[in-house]
Amino acid sequence: MTSTIYVDADACPVKSDISLIAQEFMVHVRFIASYDHHISNREEESGEWIFVDPGKDSADLYILNQIKRNDVLITQDIGLASLALAKGVYALSPRGTEYREESIQTALNFRYLAARERERGNYGKGPKPFNSHDRQNFQKCFRRLLSKIEGV
Repeated sequence: MTSTIYVDADACPVKSDISLIAQEFMVHVRFIASYDHHISNREEESGEWIFVDPGKDSADLYILNQIKRNDVLITQDIGLASLALAKGVYALSPRGTEYREESIQTALNFRYLAARERERGNYGKGPKPFNSHDRQNFQKCFRRLLSKIEGV
């Protein structure tokens, strides 16, 4: 089964990891980014780069229009992950958390509550800084996911 890996690449901290692991599994990678995030030096990331119009949701809309059942999505965006899951896609965060149908609604509810608190002027600490443990966890979970897909 040939899947494509779609990466919401604007702020993805594991692009080079995705490239290396995708090469191990011989899976095609598409990095989707806004022209706002265009970088000319991408030697570490092998794969196809697609740049879309600047704008908050341009990369998300491109991904949703292209992604199909059994593809893989790497994103930090819970909203994008929830829409992709409805299409039969595997979704993983850059920290290695696999988004699943049975738990995505809870994540969306927490996101909504956090947004409401920010509207009231209550700001939390934000996410923890991305560290080497997060990277290792992503690598392990990404390999496990691709192995599972390959065995299907």
